[in-house]
Amino acid sequence: MPIGNAQPSVRPAQAGRTDGAVTIPSAHRGGRSRRAGGGSRAERLAPYVLVAPAILIIVLLRLYPLLLGVNFSFTGDGARNGTTVGLDNYLELFDDPLFRTALGNVGLLVLLLPVAVAIPGLLATFIYLRVPGHRIYRSVYFFPAVLSPVIVGAIFNLLLAFDGPLNAALGSVGIGSVDWLGDPDIAMFVVVGVHIWATFGMALVVFLAGFATLDSALLDAARVDGASLFQVIRHVIIPGLSRTIAFVFVTTMVGMLTSMFGLLYVMTSGGPEGSTYLPEYYIWIQQGQMNRPALASAASTALFVIMLVVGLLQVKLLRRAGRED
Repeated sequence: MPIGNAQPSVRPAQAGRTDGAVTIPSAHRGGRSRRAGGGSRAERLAPYVLVAPAILIIVLLRLYPLLLGVNFSFTGDGARNGTTVGLDNYLELFDDPLFRTALGNVGLLVLLLPVAVAIPGLLATFIYLRVPGHRIYRSVYFFPAVLSPVIVGAIFNLLLAFDGPLNAALGSVGIGSVDWLGDPDIAMFVVVGVHIWATFGMALVVFLAGFATLDSALLDAARVDGASLFQVIRHVIIPGLSRTIAFVFVTTMVGMLTSMFGLLYVMTSGGPEGSTYLPEYYIWIQQGQMNRPALASAASTALFVIMLVVGLLQVKLLRRAGRED
């Protein structure tokens, strides 16, 4: 048979494959689309189901007690226990010189916050740039973060004692002894410095995680252009880690306001002359020693508002600085 006779038989076959064999009945198409739609809804709901336990725990163990504490702050103590007193606790709170001192120390923490963030940021930069011994430094810098605040406070009490090793070293070079923990003018700076030393390892780890997302091509380009270390940090690293820096700023501030109780209790007990009071220590004194739970609740509410306002301002300022860069 001629070869051309095979062509008509091929065309119907192709037409059959396109028009007949591949055609899907409408019922099957509808069922498949319904199944696809159901799977799509399940995928949309899956994230909410996964986060629901965490949200439930936060609501029950965080938000609900917070609301109870705020409500309790408007009740009385002692003879007026359980009765509504309005804003009396807050008025008494801000008339207390110890609480005003605690608020002044909060302002000092805000001023020292850039130092507390810059130290782990610079050390993380040096580790990321692989200075000699960077692997050892990573372990050494994180080690203080695993120590208990009580242990850290006890160690520095020995080091900073009036007749301790630090003053002995100063005396050997002709400098007089300093009452590090007994001088109201410097005691708070000393406690904050010890806290920064004890906790910057965690911020260091966060910065190193942020460096893992940094585009190394930008650093290579900066080196090729002959940029100095300061210029690399100013124009490449800081803009590239803006979100990490914002996170470290907020978490470091929260840690300073809520995690220094152990150091304060062991090193100074709020002294000398109440100069190292912070709101959390004031809350413990009112609740645990003075038996003023309503006043302590008012101080807790004030501390929460302070942390919220400071955190929001920090995030806003850092975002504005990131947009300008």
